[in-house]
Amino acid sequence: MGIIGRLAQLIKSNLNDLISKSEDPEKMLNQVILEMNGQLTDAKKQVALAIGDEKRLGKQYEASKASADEWERKAMMAVRAGDDELAKEALQRHREDESIAQEYRSQWEKQRESVNKLRGSLQQLNSKIEEAKRKKNVLNARFKRAQAQKAIQETIAGLNDNSAFDTMNRMEEKIVAAEAEADAMSEVAEHHTGDLLAQKFKDLENNRGADMALAELKAKMGVQPAEAAAPQAGVRIETSAPAAVRTDDGAEELEQVLAAAEARRQNQR
Repeated sequence: MGIIGRLAQLIKSNLNDLISKSEDPEKMLNQVILEMNGQLTDAKKQVALAIGDEKRLGKQYEASKASADEWERKAMMAVRAGDDELAKEALQRHREDESIAQEYRSQWEKQRESVNKLRGSLQQLNSKIEEAKRKKNVLNARFKRAQAQKAIQETIAGLNDNSAFDTMNRMEEKIVAAEAEADAMSEVAEHHTGDLLAQKFKDLENNRGADMALAELKAKMGVQPAEAAAPQAGVRIETSAPAAVRTDDGAEELEQVLAAAEARRQNQR
């Protein structure tokens, strides 16, 4: 198989099969194009040699034809001189050169026809190589797109892995525990710092304020307290002597307040 045939077979080969056999399709495609260009260069050299042979055969034909014509002219000269023997010898050389010229002409015409075909085939092969280059660019783009898609799918698969979400759940539980611990420490700090006695009196004042507000609301609504309700019919009410008027400065009332606060504290334990 000649170089043109080998190049044609290389171009007609399936590039996709080459990709499947290569670890790096992009490098493989570049190598294929490089080899094609090398084969094309060799083919151009072969065509150039064929063109050179055509030109050489053409020149040989022209030289043989000129030599035949020259011997014919000499034969005519000998006839004019009356030397028929010399004229016969010149005609013999004329016939030999004429025969050689015709053979060169036949070879020249065949070579010229072959060169024309080779030129057409070379042009066609050059077009196929350009087509292969364009296809290489398309295949490279497809390969890169496939790589990008594969990378995206691998990333998505990694995100779908339960281990990642398990880790996030564990971290969330730790954060919740840390927040609860911080809240507890804050609450302990609020209840175990400062003047405890002052806090008790503050709580007492808040409770008394609520009791007074309730009493005012009942008075406004005309509702009597349970202990001040009207006596039932037939029940004799005995009056007692009025209580002695206290002359102290409120010490007894303070003691009652403290006792009530201590009782509430005991109940809360």
